[in-house]
Amino acid sequence: MRAAVVVTPGKIEIAEVPDPSPGPLEVVVRPAAVGICGTDLHIMDGEFAPAFPIVPGHEMAGEIVAVGSEVTGYAVGDQVAVDPSLYCGHCYYCKRARGNQCENWGAIGVTVTGGAAEYLAAPMANLFKLPPALAARDAALIEPLSCAVRGFDVLPRQMASAYLIYGSGTMGLMMMELAKRAGAESVSIVDLNPERLATAERLGCSAAVTSADELDAPRGFDVVIDCTGAEPAIKDGLRRVGRGGTFLQFGVAAYDARVAIEPYEIYRREITITGSMAVLHSFDRAGRMLAAGVLDPSIFVSHRFPLTSYGTALEQFRRGEGRKIMVEP
Repeated sequence: MRAAVVVTPGKIEIAEVPDPSPGPLEVVVRPAAVGICGTDLHIMDGEFAPAFPIVPGHEMAGEIVAVGSEVTGYAVGDQVAVDPSLYCGHCYYCKRARGNQCENWGAIGVTVTGGAAEYLAAPMANLFKLPPALAARDAALIEPLSCAVRGFDVLPRQMASAYLIYGSGTMGLMMMELAKRAGAESVSIVDLNPERLATAERLGCSAAVTSADELDAPRGFDVVIDCTGAEPAIKDGLRRVGRGGTFLQFGVAAYDARVAIEPYEIYRREITITGSMAVLHSFDRAGRMLAAGVLDPSIFVSHRFPLTSYGTALEQFRRGEGRKIMVEP
């Protein structure tokens, strides 16, 4: 089969690799769409994957084309989304239901062969069966949405809270949509990209600005969420948290990113600083929410590329052009 292969950091090729065959509790999926996100850039830059070469692609959905001998509840022809999370199930954190902190953590498309290929082997336990109304080429949105749902799991939720979100890419827009449904009084968005700010306005944000200085918020915000991973945004966001408020580090920062904090201000204003990493018991919930119409795929997905253009799609994402970019193997 053909696959996009990151041969070494910075080098990607479309190559022939062996077809997968399902283990007893696995299925083989023909991906209809694979989303690209910041994690893929980190892989391309040599930061995440433990070894190369690696086939990326951790946001995926498609059709089952083969099932293992012990698979139950799924059949050839079923449309499914695939949770990429691979937890060991027996380490200290797995036993405490914190699989996203697994000491032996892995993920499809990050540590093992991913969905940027014509076929993919996936564990039965990682599948979400799509309802008829949800197209597989749109259901690759479930994985990023499940990360956003996990983010809200760690946030305090109080009606009429004021939210400030840095970044209006796919994840920032998803967090905005969830905040609106969590009873927010207002959801303001900060971004430097005019096209992305226009999308945030189209989706009904309270304000879309290039600097938080443009906002009238003398008491700050109840919840500040960074969806950029960029040091300047994180630094600015920390000082925008109101008294008793929460700052969520949601965006993936570079390993060597550093931001100074003011311990006295954390103490004085009783600020909570927290983080959210990947997926945790949130994939099925995200699937149900997408099926219920919490997001409009026609707005969130801006570009679709064939597998042969995976490198082009990745570089477009790096330039910040568009919203969610899908590759359709």
